[in-house]
Amino acid sequence: MTLRRTLAWAALLAPLAAHASFLSGDALDTVANWMSWFVIFFVPFVAIGVFLFIHVLPEKIAENRHHPHKDSIKVLCILSLFFGGMLWPFAWLWAYTRPVGYRAIYGTDKHEDYYLEQGELAREGKLPSEEVAHLRDELAAMDAKGPLPPRLRVLAEQLGVERAKPVTPALPVRTARPAETVTGGTR
Repeated sequence: MTLRRTLAWAALLAPLAAHASFLSGDALDTVANWMSWFVIFFVPFVAIGVFLFIHVLPEKIAENRHHPHKDSIKVLCILSLFFGGMLWPFAWLWAYTRPVGYRAIYGTDKHEDYYLEQGELAREGKLPSEEVAHLRDELAAMDAKGPLPPRLRVLAEQLGVERAKPVTPALPVRTARPAETVTGGTR
C-alpha cells in the first residue's frame, strides 16, 4: 500500500518539474515571432489555394470523364464561389452522373471534344483499327439522331463515315375515285 501512495505522490509532483518549451528567453521570443509571421502570411495563401483546388475538382472530373455538360459544370463551380460554396455539392454530383437523357437525345454521352481528340489520334495513327471503327460507328449513330455539329461533320468526312439519309415519312397513296356530280351520282 505504501508503494502505491509513493507512486501517487510522485505522479502529483511530477508536473511541477515540467517545462512548457524546450526554448527559453530570447530564443523563445524569436521562434514565436517567426511562427506568427508564418501563420499571418503563408497559411492564408495555402488555405485559399487548397480551397480553390478542391473547388475546381468537379470541373476537372467532368473534363476527364468527357461529360457532355462539362461547360455547365464549370459555370456552376464559378457560381458556387460567389455563393459561398453552397452550389459545389451539386456540381460534384453532376460531374459524376451519367447523362442518360443526353444519350437518348443526341446518341452519345460524351462531349464533342472527346471525338475530336479520338479523331486526332486516328489521324496520327495512334488509335487501333477497332477503336477507329468504333469511332466511325458512334459518329454514324449520332448523325442518324440528328445533324452533327460542324467540327464533328468534318471529322466524320475525314474518317469516311457515310452520311445518314434523312428519313421521310411515307405519304399514304390515295386511290382515284370516280368523279361525282353535284347530285351525288357518277358521270
